[in-house]
Amino acid sequence: MADPRLYHELVTPPAGAPDAWLYILPGIFGSGRNWATVARRLVAERPDWAVVLVDLRQHGGSQGFGPPHSLQTAAGDVHRLADVTERPMSAVLGHSFGGKVALELAPLEPPPADVWIIDSTPEAREPGGSAWSMLSVLRALPPAFGSRDEAVQAMQARGIEAATAQWMATNLERVDSAMRWRFELPAMEALLLDFFRTDAWPVVRNPPGQVRLHFVRASQSSVMSSDTAERIQRANARVTLHTLEGGHWLNADNPAAVVSLLARELPSHADARQGGARPQESQ
Repeated sequence: MADPRLYHELVTPPAGAPDAWLYILPGIFGSGRNWATVARRLVAERPDWAVVLVDLRQHGGSQGFGPPHSLQTAAGDVHRLADVTERPMSAVLGHSFGGKVALELAPLEPPPADVWIIDSTPEAREPGGSAWSMLSVLRALPPAFGSRDEAVQAMQARGIEAATAQWMATNLERVDSAMRWRFELPAMEALLLDFFRTDAWPVVRNPPGQVRLHFVRASQSSVMSSDTAERIQRANARVTLHTLEGGHWLNADNPAAVVSLLARELPSHADARQGGARPQESQ
């Protein structure tokens, strides 16, 4: 049986048909809707673009996908979505985990003109960080709760900050008389493990065709080291490093800056179709 289609939502300009589509891929445990504010503001400033907010496999509304759960299969899902919906992927933006999925899309045909990697890195490393810690917390919690508040309190009792716990609780759904996680923990673990072991530097050193890569580093985040940032800046003429004020969750911390950067840098429709290179400057 074929895997189901990814759940997605469209954000289109107020009037007229868009010329190009930006696919937005969220981080682990997230959903496309996390980027809805950025999407709405962007299409208001750039009405030649529309946005596809994607729930990656086993996230949000995209349930029922079979293994293997990896960056490659996640990218394949997105590629098929663009094909079957006939909305060409003119550009793709991935946040955190979604950033490496976006890099997996760069070599596929037809390629996006621009790939945006938001506060993520191409390097392979040992599992760690907040997402990996969250997975350990979720394993220690009961499989069901009487309410979202109960789940939030349980996460806070294990050291999760209130805002993060409340955000995570949006992944709960009512099944019969209990609240249960929409995702499966083994699938989340498989995706995270593949994220950590995947070395995406070859794509960064030599972006396929005329694809442009835009890395965006959050100034108050420790996700990207200074050494990695310097290596990205030296990688290739079609690779740009931008720095924006804010923490890892730039879509919430500084959406205005994200929108301003995208509105300025996204190519015209002709460039988006052709993947034509143009000079970029780091900032």
